[in-house]
Amino acid sequence: MSAETPTRPHTSLPEGRELVLKVIPMPADCNANGDIFGGWVMAQVDLAGSVLPARYVNGRMATVAVNQFIFKQPVRVGDILSFYAHITRLGNTSITVQVEVFAERFRAQGQYVKVTEASLTYVAIDDSGRPRPIPRGEGMALPD
Repeated sequence: MSAETPTRPHTSLPEGRELVLKVIPMPADCNANGDIFGGWVMAQVDLAGSVLPARYVNGRMATVAVNQFIFKQPVRVGDILSFYAHITRLGNTSITVQVEVFAERFRAQGQYVKVTEASLTYVAIDDSGRPRPIPRGEGMALPD
């Protein structure tokens, strides 16, 4: 985007979501256009998305589906990215998580722009890589 692009309106951060990751992309993460490579963002979303399910799975898990992935705005070198997540579905062997990514632009800190949102599904697996039940116990209900 050029310097003449109008400033995006301030976006408020999501309430009721947990901050699970913060990261700053560097020049080595750029694509040929000078923006941050989409695959790098996807890898970070997968890491961020796995944080909440890890509390439930109590062992190995794997990403089994990227249900939706939307790039809303480009990510730039030096942006401070904040990844917020919440669980949308808790099944017998799988957990679906919504991840929202907000950028604080390097030159406009304190102002947030939603750059990416995604829905991913993780499955609990045993040592052989087969699905296994997610342990249930006190406090294991789907969070609000």
